[in-house]
Amino acid sequence: MAGLRAEDIDLVAFYEKPFLKFERLLETYLAFAPRGFASFRRAMPLWLREKLFQKRLIAEELHRIGRGLARKAWEERLLFAEHHVSHAASAFFPSPFERAVVLTLDGVGEWATTTVGHGDGNRLVIERELHFPHSLGLLYSAFTYYLGFKVNSGEYKVMGLAPYGEPRFAQTILDHLIDLKPDGTFRLAIDHFDFATGLTMTNERFHRLFGAPPRAPESWLTQREMDLAASIQAVAEEVVLRLARSVRPASGPRTLCLAGGVALNCVANGKVWRSGEWDGIWIQPAAGDAGGALGAALAAWHLDLGRPRTVTAGRDAMAGALLGPAYTDEEIAHRLAAAGARFERLSEGELIARTVDALEAGRVVGWFQGRMEFGPRALGARSILGDPRRPDMQKTMNLRIKFRESFRPFAPAVLREHAADWFELDIDSPYMLLVAPVALQRRRAMTAEEQALFGIDKLNVVRSEIPAVTHVDHSARIQTVDEETNPGFARLLRAWHARTGCPVLVNTSFNVRGEPIVCTPEDAFACFMGTGIEHLAIGSCWLSKPEQDERLTHNRAAAFAPD
Repeated sequence: MAGLRAEDIDLVAFYEKPFLKFERLLETYLAFAPRGFASFRRAMPLWLREKLFQKRLIAEELHRIGRGLARKAWEERLLFAEHHVSHAASAFFPSPFERAVVLTLDGVGEWATTTVGHGDGNRLVIERELHFPHSLGLLYSAFTYYLGFKVNSGEYKVMGLAPYGEPRFAQTILDHLIDLKPDGTFRLAIDHFDFATGLTMTNERFHRLFGAPPRAPESWLTQREMDLAASIQAVAEEVVLRLARSVRPASGPRTLCLAGGVALNCVANGKVWRSGEWDGIWIQPAAGDAGGALGAALAAWHLDLGRPRTVTAGRDAMAGALLGPAYTDEEIAHRLAAAGARFERLSEGELIARTVDALEAGRVVGWFQGRMEFGPRALGARSILGDPRRPDMQKTMNLRIKFRESFRPFAPAVLREHAADWFELDIDSPYMLLVAPVALQRRRAMTAEEQALFGIDKLNVVRSEIPAVTHVDHSARIQTVDEETNPGFARLLRAWHARTGCPVLVNTSFNVRGEPIVCTPEDAFACFMGTGIEHLAIGSCWLSKPEQDERLTHNRAAAFAPD
């Protein structure tokens, strides 16, 4: 997009140091020997063939796609940042703060699993670390595995399942699995886990502690699984809250930046903010390893090259995370026509009016506009939209559109100026990384019978004026939208608000279960034709399902492996 040639690129940054990671693997296997030989035997060939020579591999690939430079020249342009330095840089440098405490939490980088640092201007220093195998991210992933979900994929399902349960196993976790100190530091009882040297996350000792083997994937969820999810979520929140409290400075700016996979736990993030310990909080929208690439580049720019940093008060530097590809209206029309789509070309005002009409009629609309989002959340560029006031909308979107579990919650996108009237939130949340309660005045009084329900039976109870985005504990994962962050999406929300009096829409990612968020017009059309999405607004093009060629329909549910 920048129109650069290969020789115009000064540096290429990678988000971790492979030799340090290899050192950790070897030391871990030696420490646990002879346990872990099967894992060692599986891992070593890949490391010896490829990962240990990451520099050469990257240089060869860069030479292949940018032949203006030889492989040796690419090697000379390569920089490697430590994993948690990359996370910390991704959190601090784009933040709206001149100075901040930086907290990173994930599974593991090279050795570090949790770090605390300070950023000041264009400087960033990591001051304290917790090391592998003591990891909050791996503890949470162990429960993800035990509950029958995929590690590094299903952790958000555990978070979404937690409100259906009671944290009756939380004390068991604290007594037997994690030694948690008042300042939030901790050690895991590693003899209950298999992730250090094995091929799974948990072992028989872990299974005996909770009285059963791991749940089979895709099997029926019981109240026990819901209670386990509630328990590990409660423990994770307590760890994060204690850490955030202990690293708060005694004087100076009380501003906090977060990154690492654990920072995608938006329930914990919301509780950190509502604790009142901090004057400002900012979370990298691509908090996981994808954001590490951005952090490595920023670390190279500011830390290695010493380049200055410009901070705009109240505004981060992520451009709404709208950093991906965009397509002109002509490109979109040409690509859709080539795919066999039938569509109308409309002005923006007509397209918004048509979308509002469809949403008010209870239909589901695919919304594909401008540059794609960077990170795991759809933010109004590659989104599926619905009317949050409809009690059946959550079930419709989960089962007919996303083809996923019925308990999975949806997020509200709300106009920033109306957020406080609908949610207990007094801070910008443009990246859908904070959970807060629905405002009391928007809630519905529940009957005694409804309040007595347990588990999944809670799902269909109408709890507020916007039931499709109100979770069973009256919470919501909120995206605030304004003209500067995403002007087109803001104009749609304003038109919706003017028509209905509601400034909120259901916003979920434009994909089905197991599929990446759609990127190209062809991706969007294929998803549209393979699901129950009834209309597609893509660029200036408007598509309706009844007008399409029926021969292009297909079952999208079977196109991807479950996440």
